[in-house]
Amino acid sequence: MDYAKSLSQRLAAPVSKCVSASASMTQQLLAGPAPPPRPYRVCNWDRSLRKGVMAPSLAELLRQAQSALALSGPIALVLDEDGTAVETESFFRTLEEGTALMALSKGQTWTAPKTRGYQVGLSRKPPRRIDVACVTFDLYKTHPKDLGCLNVKATLYGTYSMSYDLRCYGARRLVKEALRWTLFTMQATGHVLLGTSCYMQQLLDATEEEQKEAEKNPVPLQNLLPRSLPALPRS
Repeated sequence: MDYAKSLSQRLAAPVSKCVSASASMTQQLLAGPAPPPRPYRVCNWDRSLRKGVMAPSLAELLRQAQSALALSGPIALVLDEDGTAVETESFFRTLEEGTALMALSKGQTWTAPKTRGYQVGLSRKPPRRIDVACVTFDLYKTHPKDLGCLNVKATLYGTYSMSYDLRCYGARRLVKEALRWTLFTMQATGHVLLGTSCYMQQLLDATEEEQKEAEKNPVPLQNLLPRSLPALPRS
């Protein structure tokens, strides 16, 4: 009887070890790989002491900050920028690497920094700006044979916008239109020149005819002399 009990215990021990090992492996697979540690910067409540720590989770960060700053008792972490409390693991995972945090003990509160030399933002967003004017040029094609179309869009103060669409037709049609306009311009110019030349020719002809008539009909001599002479004074 004793031999049977001891034999059953010996057989049950490796089975229990295999079951516990498989259960721990299953739990690790379901939980996923542990996140790698990330760097953070922590300081005390008056910012007189600053330390850099590495932690993969919020609990580990609390422990590392308490040890690095030599604080006694439980502590709480807040953002050094605006005093936002870091209390949940989900919010902790949204923080970027190198975020500045402040460790507060019981009875301590966050205060804004007196000097503006130490400012750390949570995100890398650019500062807010006001666009005075923004002009964009879009070059596109509606047909492979087209030369291309140009769209110009201007936006003022981010509110008022206006656009102009310049469409260029096919090369053959464009050349044909250019030749048509050139021919029209040449014809108009020719008509103007022809009319001007005719008018100038008429003026020249009229002047020459007047000269010829003057040469054919000379003025008689008696017309040039005065008809009456003044009386001579008496001596």
